[in-house]
Amino acid sequence: MLLQQAIRQANASDRHDVIVTLTRAFESDPAARWMYPDSSRYHQHFPTLIDALGGRALDHDSAFRTEDFAGAALWLPPDVGPDEDALMTLVETSVDAHLKEAAFTMFEQMGHYHPSVPHWYLPLIGVAPERQGQGVGAALLTHALARCDADRLPAYLEATSNASVPLYRRHGFEVVAVIHSGASAPPIYPMVREPRSRG
Repeated sequence: MLLQQAIRQANASDRHDVIVTLTRAFESDPAARWMYPDSSRYHQHFPTLIDALGGRALDHDSAFRTEDFAGAALWLPPDVGPDEDALMTLVETSVDAHLKEAAFTMFEQMGHYHPSVPHWYLPLIGVAPERQGQGVGAALLTHALARCDADRLPAYLEATSNASVPLYRRHGFEVVAVIHSGASAPPIYPMVREPRSRG
């Protein structure tokens, strides 16, 4: 059953709750658990990764959540990027040695496929496990993509699970490449959406 979703802008005071939501949402994500296969290490380090990759959205009025924090999305505006220094430090200090080179390669390739023109970047969107399949992710996407269309700018994301690709395709995203960063690493799908005409 699809439920109506009230979407709210998230701000700095929501940081903890948004990160908790996204950490829960990615507990079974192939790429996240490839980096942190041990559950305790995942819960120790993935919140820091969330903040480094998309936390700046909370300071730029471009983070969104449902009213009950069942879902959240961190969008970075065209002139704002991830905290790359914090991200690289985290990989260096928290990822197992045998995965480290592939992890650095993964993030390097993710950056390579960003559009060369100004664009909105969605590094993280997630829904709490017990609320998945109820339209929460679709509502979060629809809300933010209206801004992309109003700005006449493309949107970019990396789908970290093959299962999420159809959802993004339904909202106009298209796969532009497949990232394979190592023999054991799951594929990641860079996707771009061109702005749609309004009206």
